[in-house]
Amino acid sequence: MFEKLAEIEKKYIDLSESLELPEVYSDPESYAKAARELKELKPVVEGYRRWRELGARCDEAKELLSDPELGDMAREELESAKQELGAAEEELKILLLPRDPNDERNVIIEIRGGVGGEEANLFAADLYRMYSMYAEARRWKTQIAYINETELGGIKEISFIVEGAGAYSRLKFESGVHRVQRVPDTESGGRIHTSTVTVAVLPELEEMEFEINPADLQIDTFRSTGAGGQKVNKTESAIRITHIPTGTVVECQDERSQYKNKDRAMKILASRLYEAEREKRDAAVAAERRSQVGTGMRNERIRTYNFPQGRVTDHRINLTLYKIDQIMNGALDELIDALITADQAERLKST
Repeated sequence: MFEKLAEIEKKYIDLSESLELPEVYSDPESYAKAARELKELKPVVEGYRRWRELGARCDEAKELLSDPELGDMAREELESAKQELGAAEEELKILLLPRDPNDERNVIIEIRGGVGGEEANLFAADLYRMYSMYAEARRWKTQIAYINETELGGIKEISFIVEGAGAYSRLKFESGVHRVQRVPDTESGGRIHTSTVTVAVLPELEEMEFEINPADLQIDTFRSTGAGGQKVNKTESAIRITHIPTGTVVECQDERSQYKNKDRAMKILASRLYEAEREKRDAAVAAERRSQVGTGMRNERIRTYNFPQGRVTDHRINLTLYKIDQIMNGALDELIDALITADQAERLKST
């Protein structure tokens, strides 16, 4: 591991020096590529240098152990440095884990009401609000691509894009079935109902990143509609794209421009087809070894929101937080951090 770290440090130094070369800083593309790589390597190099410093501290303390005046102080220093050294080594192992190439991408989140009728649709609207508030807190942008609302304020289905650095790395564990237990507003007897909502989180791909044969597509235009079938605009700017071989259908109606809707629909289609391929590939691996945080596939129940008890339980890591109000208002970091830590621990076990 430490030979690899020495190589990474050398690469980091070479890249730093290359940014000062005229042929690099005068070429925006080369400069941006080098700067991006430098940014990715920086945490690893800083961690490696910290580990070396702690190792040097241990060596210095060992040399002073036999000193009659400084021996006690040296023993304390050695114990402290050893503990820090162990923690720094574990951190380096995590930093060296293979990165998900999609982690820095924007994401497409698709939410659909599942079992539970209108109550499921109302909870789908609550989840959309929760993710929107989380994105806002992180200063990410959200854009709705398609929404099918109900007259009571619920959402049957919504696709929206979250744009921001590291959006996929933070949100990718949200894929799966979210279960809600609460008394619906329409329930006169005060009985608790259980409903489900499906969430899919896809890395946003450009159309050219996933090859799609134009002959496989059926493209239709139609007028955008709002809740209850009301007309949003009078032009046929909404787009429906059907991928004939897989039967995948994408609709996009948020933009007034037909061109923008088509461009966005193609990105969503590319992302969905890519994700379907990845799920197929991951299913073979998951059959041999299931990850602690789950496969992230859409048919897997991942979390329960129990309103009467004020708790949210993530079943993949057996974490229960009695903070349902804060979580529904977008305070997701504690849950997400725990999921990332569990994923790292699982991957460290298998390295």
